[in-house]
Amino acid sequence: MANQKASIYSALAANLLIAITKFIAGAFSNSASMISEGIHSLVDTVNQLLLLFGLKRSKKPADALRPFGYGKELYFYSFIVSILIFGLGGGISIYQGIIHIANPEPLGNPTWNYVVLSLCVVFEGTSLIIAAKAFNKVRGQETWWNAIVKSKDPSSFLVLFEDGAAVLGLFIVMICLVLGHGLNIPELDGIASLLVGLLLVGVSLILARESRSLLLGEGISPASREKLVAITEQVPGVVKVLTVVSTYQSPEEVLLMLIVTFKDDLDTHQINEAIDHIQAEIRKEFKLIRFIIVQPEQYTRQFKF
Repeated sequence: MANQKASIYSALAANLLIAITKFIAGAFSNSASMISEGIHSLVDTVNQLLLLFGLKRSKKPADALRPFGYGKELYFYSFIVSILIFGLGGGISIYQGIIHIANPEPLGNPTWNYVVLSLCVVFEGTSLIIAAKAFNKVRGQETWWNAIVKSKDPSSFLVLFEDGAAVLGLFIVMICLVLGHGLNIPELDGIASLLVGLLLVGVSLILARESRSLLLGEGISPASREKLVAITEQVPGVVKVLTVVSTYQSPEEVLLMLIVTFKDDLDTHQINEAIDHIQAEIRKEFKLIRFIIVQPEQYTRQFKF
C-alpha cells in the first residue's frame, strides 16, 4: 500500500504542474489539443486527490453503522474516478475536438507547445515508470492484464492506466501538432483533441468495469477456495464444507462465510471448539481473511436406488 501511495503522490505532483503549463501554452498558441491535454491533466489531478481520500476513508475503523468497516470506500471513489475520466476528460476533449474540426482556427506559434509537450513526456513518463514499478511488485508471475483483472486494489491499476493514457495522449498531440503545422492543416489540432477524448473514454470504460466489479463484491480465487475447503475438512469433527461465500471488503480485508456439516455425535460445545479450530487454521494460512463466519448445517446425503 505504501508503494501505491508513492505512485499516487508522484502522479498528483506531476499532473498539477503539467496542467498549469499546458493551459498556459494552449492559451499562447491557440491550440485546442493543448487545452484538451490541460483538461486531461487537471482531471487526473482531481482523480489522485479522490484516490487518496478514498484510501484514507477505507482505513476508518468499523463502527455500529458499518460493522465490517469502510474498506469499500476505496472502490466507490475509484468508480467515481472512472466516471470523471469519461465525463470531464473524455467528453470535454471530444467536444473541443469537434468544435475545432468544424471551425478550425489559425494556429499560433507552436514553439511553446513543443517545449511543454517535451517536458510533459518526461514528467508523465517518470510518473508512469514509478506506477509500473509499484504494480510490478504486486503482480507476481501474472501477466499485466491478468494482474489488473485479478487485482483487488484499484489504486494500483488506476494510476497505471491514467499515466499510460497521458503519455499516449501526449504523443498523439505531438504528432498531430507537427503534421498540422508542417502541412498547414489546422483541422489536425481538433482531430488530436478528438483522439485524446476517445482514448480517455476507452480507458474510463475499462476502469469503470473493474471498479464496478470490486464495488459489487469479488470473491476469493478458485485456488484459495479449494485450499479453504481442504483446511476446513481436515479439522476433527467436520464432515463436509457445503458452501463457501466470500467477498473483498477492501484490498486487505476479506469476509468469509462457510456452511459446514459436522458429525452427528458432536454436542454444542464440541461444535464450537471445532469452529474455533477452523477459524484459527484459516487465519494462520490466509492473513487477509479478517471476518470468518461458520454456519453449522445438517448434511443430507442423496441415495440412488
